Amino acid sequence: MDEQNRNMLLAAVLSFVVIFGWFLIFPPEPPTDLPPIDASQPGVDAPLAPAPGAPAPVLPGIPPSPELRRAEAIEQTARVPVETPRLTGSISLKGGRIDDLALNDYRVALDPESENVVLFSPSGAEQPYLATYGWLPTIQNPGIATPDGNTMWAVESGSALTPDSPVTLVWENGAGLVFRREISVDDNYMFTVRQSVENTGATDISLAPFGYIAQIGVPEVIGFFILHEGAIGAADGVSFNYTYEGGWITDSMADFEPDSTEAAQVEKVTAAETGWLGFTGKYWASALIPEKGQQFVQVYKYLEANGRQEFRTEMRMPSIAIPAGSTQEVETRLFAGAKEMELLREYERDLGIERFDYMVDWGWFWFLTRPIFDVLHWLNIQIGNMGWSIIILTLIFKTLLFPLAWKSYVSMSKMKKLQPEMEKIKEKVGDDRMKLQQEMMALYKKEKVNPAAGCLPILLQIPIFFSLYKVLFVTIEVRQAPFILWIEDLSVRDPTSVLNLFGILPFAPPDPTSFLSIFSIGVFPIVMGITMWMQQKLNPAPTDPTQAMIFSWIPWVFMFMLGQFASGLVIYWCANNILTFVQQYAIMRSQGVDVDFFGNVKRSLKRRPKKDA
Repeated sequence: MDEQNRNMLLAAVLSFVVIFGWFLIFPPEPPTDLPPIDASQPGVDAPLAPAPGAPAPVLPGIPPSPELRRAEAIEQTARVPVETPRLTGSISLKGGRIDDLALNDYRVALDPESENVVLFSPSGAEQPYLATYGWLPTIQNPGIATPDGNTMWAVESGSALTPDSPVTLVWENGAGLVFRREISVDDNYMFTVRQSVENTGATDISLAPFGYIAQIGVPEVIGFFILHEGAIGAADGVSFNYTYEGGWITDSMADFEPDSTEAAQVEKVTAAETGWLGFTGKYWASALIPEKGQQFVQVYKYLEANGRQEFRTEMRMPSIAIPAGSTQEVETRLFAGAKEMELLREYERDLGIERFDYMVDWGWFWFLTRPIFDVLHWLNIQIGNMGWSIIILTLIFKTLLFPLAWKSYVSMSKMKKLQPEMEKIKEKVGDDRMKLQQEMMALYKKEKVNPAAGCLPILLQIPIFFSLYKVLFVTIEVRQAPFILWIEDLSVRDPTSVLNLFGILPFAPPDPTSFLSIFSIGVFPIVMGITMWMQQKLNPAPTDPTQAMIFSWIPWVFMFMLGQFASGLVIYWCANNILTFVQQYAIMRSQGVDVDFFGNVKRSLKRRPKKDA
């Protein structure tokens, strides 16, 4: 086989190996065994543990009652409606929790009649997910009654929470303290919570404000290792991630200080200047955010109560002195919504929330994924179609890599012209492989030809491919984004199937979770396989039958393998193949090489004669 075909075969096989090797080298991390948990730990319906030294209160935990449907659980308590352009829900007066939120702009399916995506659900529902706030008594005032998850708040002002009208809740402890919780919200997903304590008694006191987000039960997750799902946060420029399986991941493990005084799995991080923490999924997230410059302790906690698992991210702030006759307050924020990149960056910039856009999982290759997303998002804004934006992005990549492609294909053209001399060398040296290698290298050096240059354009496509795959997989801007005709969601595989002749036959293709779905490839994966096959036909097939067979199968293996990927990624690969074909054909013709594309196609379709026995 000549060097040109060998290089192309090597590059194609290497691409194949890298794609599969990635999944073998970086498999999902195995679940970490959780330490024993004290079942007496408080659940979401109980207050947090008191400050060290304070007497422990009676903690009711999570009531072992049957789970209710979400609508029924909401009806169990009095509520204040939440009505914003992008959120619909309510605040429970029991506990003063923000525990009922749905996203107006996002639906669970493409069907416009499908339900809106639900983010928060109340205690008692199947998968409770909520945020709440309060005050902890300190060691100086251990007996003070403070509001907890069972406290019934009253509405002091506001009939509904809207961007133009905040709501204030009030509760008196009967011992001279009046607790207020003023909640406001912007036009998007950011709540502002102002907690205050009015001390009408004759004794100075001190209390420590807190807030927490809780998820009861392990939520449904995608479980794909390239995506982080679970607790997330940042403290003074360092990011932290916690998976639901119990594994801790951080840039600096030394920053974690396990708290052995609490009978739960607890990790603490102190933020001196800036920070936030919460939970993240693929497209949706929640986060607690103190004011910039406010020191606080982040607590990532796993506990069990009444046989149910609970995951918490807690924001604990230093105690505040509240002299008799005075009022003290603390202001924090709560993000609850979609991880829209422009919005996250706006909050980061305007509110000083450091690393807030890292709520989107950019991965290890963030230096590629972030700029690729920025360009793709900008193109989508200008064009108004994410599919065409992916194609234009492909053209940009090919333009940036054109100097290297030119050098590569010129080198390949020179090697093609050297074929007669290479054949003479083979006849001259016979079976002496070392002599053949020496003579070949001398010829390459004399003619200034780099035999490895043909691999470089394909090899450089590998990190771009993985980075674009990451962008299409994790960014909400691609979710349910249409292209043309049957492609209504670029973030999922091509919905057509060759098994039912692309919808002509009256039966549905195999379910995507079925093993048979690997054979259920759509139109664009087939186009991708054909365009990859066309690239091969720019060069004659290898003379060795085994190598020729391997070479001929590669496009169709890729076709079935990538047919399971997001259609946006397959469209990118199709566009890249077509542009590469045009580039290679034009450059090699400009170097005087006779590219016999149709001749190579005809020869490849002829039945090869059987070898003599």
